[in-house]
Amino acid sequence: MKAKLTCYIIDDEHLAQEILEEYVAKVPFLELKGSFMSPLEAAAQLEQDKPDLLFLDINMPDLDGLSFIPMLNPKPMIILTTAYDQYALKAFDLEVKDYLVKPFSFERFYRGVLRLYQEQRDKQPSTAKEAESNPKPEQDFIFLKVGHRIQKVEVGEVLFIEGMKDYLRIHTPQEKIMTLMSFAKLEELLPASKFARTHRSFMVAIEKIDHIEKNRIWIYDQVIPISDSYSESFYNKLKGI
Repeated sequence: MKAKLTCYIIDDEHLAQEILEEYVAKVPFLELKGSFMSPLEAAAQLEQDKPDLLFLDINMPDLDGLSFIPMLNPKPMIILTTAYDQYALKAFDLEVKDYLVKPFSFERFYRGVLRLYQEQRDKQPSTAKEAESNPKPEQDFIFLKVGHRIQKVEVGEVLFIEGMKDYLRIHTPQEKIMTLMSFAKLEELLPASKFARTHRSFMVAIEKIDHIEKNRIWIYDQVIPISDSYSESFYNKLKGI
């Protein structure tokens, strides 16, 4: 990857801008390309330069930061910088990379940008061989939006997932967790080697399978169907384990 992450600052407070500019200047892998007082002022330049990272305030005149994010195409990595903590859930929905509540220390700032820099570096290994020898480590947990909270879910506790129209019901030995999410999005979060679709409405944790009989899976006392459309890919995955 390139040596530096290019970044922009959008904040309507001069003091907040100055603090961010000082912080950015201290970090060798960040390169500040511009500071702006509003999203409208920055829009044309962002489209032209396509920065890697955007430090974005929320409460601004004319157009607030949260409303601006869906308009960005392509969308850079975004770190929200705000004096208010009540927008964290909305920020999670918008897939922002970090949420800094003012006043934040340089240490907190640096911890956030370092994590992003390392993530980008790990996504772009120098060769395909290196990518194979250094696979991305699987996470032991994921975070899901559940009602008005964000809940941590241990991957190893998941038995199977059931589709319920626009919702997914995640079954664990302890509870059933309902989240507004598609299977496609959840599959991006879960380790592909440990989970498999068996039906348009079901996904199972492979290691939790007790037995399979006549295209039906038993997990604990639950029976999950294997449909014709998913049968081949499911059994091929079992063969590869």
